[in-house]
Amino acid sequence: MTSNGTTNSIMWFRRDLRISDNPALNAAIESAHVGGGSVVPVFILDPALIGGAGSKRLAYLGRSLRALNESLNNSLHVLIGDHVEVLTELKKRYSATTVHISEEFERFGVERDKRVEASGISLTRTGSPYAVSPGRVRKPSDDTPYKVYTPFYRAWREVGWRDPAVSPKKIPLVTPTANDRNFPDWALPEGTTILEAGEKAAHKRFAYFTKNILDAYDQTRNLAGMDGTSRMSAHLKWGEIHPRTLLAGLNNTTAHDTFRKEIAWREFYADVLFNNPKSEYEYYAPRFAQMRYDKPGKKFSAWCEGKTGYPFVDAAMRQLLTEGWMHNRTRMVVASFLVKDLHLEWQHGEKFFREHLIDFDLASNIHGWQWTAGCGTDASPYYRVFNPIEQGKRFDEDGDYIRKYVPELAHLSGNDIHEPWTVLDGYLHDYPERIVDHALERVESLARLEEIKPPSE
Repeated sequence: MTSNGTTNSIMWFRRDLRISDNPALNAAIESAHVGGGSVVPVFILDPALIGGAGSKRLAYLGRSLRALNESLNNSLHVLIGDHVEVLTELKKRYSATTVHISEEFERFGVERDKRVEASGISLTRTGSPYAVSPGRVRKPSDDTPYKVYTPFYRAWREVGWRDPAVSPKKIPLVTPTANDRNFPDWALPEGTTILEAGEKAAHKRFAYFTKNILDAYDQTRNLAGMDGTSRMSAHLKWGEIHPRTLLAGLNNTTAHDTFRKEIAWREFYADVLFNNPKSEYEYYAPRFAQMRYDKPGKKFSAWCEGKTGYPFVDAAMRQLLTEGWMHNRTRMVVASFLVKDLHLEWQHGEKFFREHLIDFDLASNIHGWQWTAGCGTDASPYYRVFNPIEQGKRFDEDGDYIRKYVPELAHLSGNDIHEPWTVLDGYLHDYPERIVDHALERVESLARLEEIKPPSE
């Protein structure tokens, strides 16, 4: 208790950088109300988090924290240090009796929270970053987790989710000191630009998406050259908007259900990682660890730089480098190219994505890569080899996407831009030649698969 007999509550923000639809914040407000006190909002800058994030993601986080602070009337505490030490000091300083959090399920977050509780600090968990928390969707036949997406999706819908939480009209907040205001000033690398961060930006974008894109989402989501996706991934990553909010207004049309399924993929991968924690660093299908892989070298560098000589692949990689985001269709194409055409292990690409994506989500990144690599959750995985030329022709027919990110090919149009080696002026502006022959590498990739197939297959 404080000297006047009131008690305060701490709201520890992590992956829920928003005010609306935030059950943990509502619980902190209610706890403070009961004690006649106020809420202490805090974000703790963890050195491990900072060290493991790329410059674009850090810049995004910095902007998101400033947006949250504005929503909290400039009362957000941003502190650097050990979680236990920071929370212990805040509890003592503000006579806070409760620490409220949104529950997390990834290994790092779970272990961090266990360590905090082992120190004697009790954490009140309310809500999570998911519509349906990992571990809740189980097979009714044997109470085991689902391993395949489609039956998971059906069960996920049956389990269902709550309506969005009521947004607080007023939040009683303590006033931080100057020493509590350690907002990071992480600059973007030169030549890069990122999505606008923050809760307001998330709702603004979702409103635009709902009005202009959603009703045709099933037709536009794969077209890389147009604005046909929600662009909610970074906002979901940092909890600037909750999936319940996205799900609340959807109907059962094909377009809306397709969008609902994309949200469910995120929740499926979170569930897979929760039930298979070793898949964070091991093969989900162990036998693929025995496959022959090449070591990364000049070809890997060319892939990283968007200089493979395959326009659709290079456009995607350059989008990642300049924006910290990549269209979902092209994520699959470049991942397939790395594993199936360059014969490299998926971990190399996953690590590169981890460094550059502003929307990096551990479960989605790891299992998205494993799915495309053929060692993840898929009934007949490895035989799927994306053709980088045909994928470009199909999903960027006029070459608008390529033209935007690969200026060396801006003088070409139609089919020519997808196969610059077939036209006389294809290399007029020094676009790199192909580092591999896709047709040959596809054959090689399938041959390597044969080497690890069990005799029964």
